[in-house]
Amino acid sequence: MKQMVVIKVAMNGNKSRSKVLKIAVVAPGVQSAGFTGKELDQLEVVGEGIDAAVLTSLLRKNVGPSDLISVGSAEKKEEKKTEILPAAWNSYPYQFSAPSYPIQYYPVEYTDHTDRCSIM
Repeated sequence: MKQMVVIKVAMNGNKSRSKVLKIAVVAPGVQSAGFTGKELDQLEVVGEGIDAAVLTSLLRKNVGPSDLISVGSAEKKEEKKTEILPAAWNSYPYQFSAPSYPIQYYPVEYTDHTDRCSIM
């Protein structure tokens, strides 16, 4: 049975990303590996018979701080598709109305204080 392992790895740049992928792909039982997450800082490894603890310790020794996030089956889950209906009251989406109150502008006065010392 295929399993999926997700490991969060602290990486600095492209060099450490390639190092992480090299370590992950060489591990026994790994079929595919890739980065996921918001900042692409999570390594997702799919394969059969992957030892997640050994892979995490290898990443800690060679790259940096690594945390094992999850281990589970690699079966794809079906997501429920929800249909979003448009609102019926919004018949004119680009309608603009002017504010009902008058807009007042106030002049800004500028005083120059460069001729005196600010400390005294």
